[in-house]
Amino acid sequence: MWRHIAANALTFLTVALFLLVGVIAWGTREYSAQGPLEAAICLEVPRGGNIKGLSADLTEKGAISSAFVFEIGADYTDKSGDVKFGRFRVPEQASMEDIVDIVTRGGRNTCGAEVIYRVGINRTLVDVRELDPASNQFVDLVSFEAGGLEVPPAYAEVRADGSATYRVVIAEGATSWQITNALAQIDILRADVTDVPAEGALAPRDYDLREGDTVSSVLARMREAQTTILTEAWEGRAEDLPLASADEALVLASIIEKETSVPDEHPQVASVFVNRLNRGMRLQTDPTVIYGITKGEGVLGRGLRQSELRAATPWNTYVIEGLPPTPIANPGKAAIEAALNPDTTAYIFFVADGTGGHAFATNLDDHNRNVARWREIEAERANDG
Repeated sequence: MWRHIAANALTFLTVALFLLVGVIAWGTREYSAQGPLEAAICLEVPRGGNIKGLSADLTEKGAISSAFVFEIGADYTDKSGDVKFGRFRVPEQASMEDIVDIVTRGGRNTCGAEVIYRVGINRTLVDVRELDPASNQFVDLVSFEAGGLEVPPAYAEVRADGSATYRVVIAEGATSWQITNALAQIDILRADVTDVPAEGALAPRDYDLREGDTVSSVLARMREAQTTILTEAWEGRAEDLPLASADEALVLASIIEKETSVPDEHPQVASVFVNRLNRGMRLQTDPTVIYGITKGEGVLGRGLRQSELRAATPWNTYVIEGLPPTPIANPGKAAIEAALNPDTTAYIFFVADGTGGHAFATNLDDHNRNVARWREIEAERANDG
């Protein structure tokens, strides 16, 4: 009888152990898995707030799937006693682990107003918006051009509040001169740069900023990001490309970037230039001519003259053979990847098609028809205008 009882007890303990292990594994997965938030929220942590109170608030807001797992996870990682007072932005799909980290790491508030400096080809815009905790949506407060004499009151108020977050967005195809000068106009940064970085060396994308950052430190982050992108793309390049180095790939990518603003077209445009290089044809691309005139400093602002198309500069691909000596802008990741993994096509020509994209051709007759159609579209638009 005792043997039977002992056997049953052992079986019970084994099952209980397996169940416990299963519960722990489930809890661990839940704690680090993507959360249910569909949009960012602004989480208010009151003075004296604790994990238990936060778990109730987060459950009500639909930010976590289990208050029990949230509290146990915070206890297990020894963060229950580190909750900081403030207003914190919790991004969409944030895991419970992410949220615990957000409310315990400290630092400045991450929720509230956000200032975005948008560095474009022609100008830099400043967008100021605020995350509304009630709707979980950003509300636009003001948008204006940087470098003006008057600063909108809404922007001044956000700066004075001290709780705003800042980031800069660099447009693909901006030149190093344009980026450097735009950063110098951002009033939260300290302008300490006199030399413009090498063309093509800066990765156009989003970067978080902090008040008091130097322009040189932001440019260093851009250079590091571009080096990483180019290195990875070069390592994964297609075979038999007419490119001798990663530097040449960057030059080609910059031309692709300036020729089309449609990301889906990058591989096709790349195929045209690769085919031309393989055939020993000149690239004959207008953006290189423009760069030879402006050196990337400002915008030409007019059409090219026939004399400029014939003028010999190191970048004029109507005159020189092969690639120009340097990039003509800072290409984005998609253009770099397209340069190193172009589509396989027989295209050697392309021209605008009136939709924002291009019409491609494998021979001169088809290309001339595409050009004629584009001239008709231009004439129609001129008449409508």
